[in-house]
Amino acid sequence: MNEYSGRSATELTRLRWLYIIITLAVIPLGLGSRRYGGHLPAFVATYAGDTLWTVMFYFIVVSLAPRLAIRRAALTALAASCVIEILQLYHAPWIDSIRATTLGGLALGFTFLWSDMVCYTVGVLIAVVLDIMARRIAAPPRISE
Repeated sequence: MNEYSGRSATELTRLRWLYIIITLAVIPLGLGSRRYGGHLPAFVATYAGDTLWTVMFYFIVVSLAPRLAIRRAALTALAASCVIEILQLYHAPWIDSIRATTLGGLALGFTFLWSDMVCYTVGVLIAVVLDIMARRIAAPPRISE
């Protein structure tokens, strides 16, 4: 049994839309942290993009599977982020040609950094907090009669 037992289809649809809205809000924040990093504090410019990437990935996961438990969604997003980071150690012409495209570079990254693993962990924690808030908004407590 998980936190969705007894939730109506309407509540799940409302939750899915909240997840999509959060995803769409996080994308420009992450891109902006890269593009306008010179106008941000150095710490934020360095780490915000990777942190927000995992927040975005988490909300893509739960948008696709809104019945997924928070713990499982967090582990999925964190594991996928770490796998993609580790893949940055692999350089072959075919994958580097994908990375050379804008979308491929954003999705796959270029250089492995241990600090990115910390960013992904922080990103998942932020996503979990946002998810808990979204679940409360989408499915307010039922009033007992």
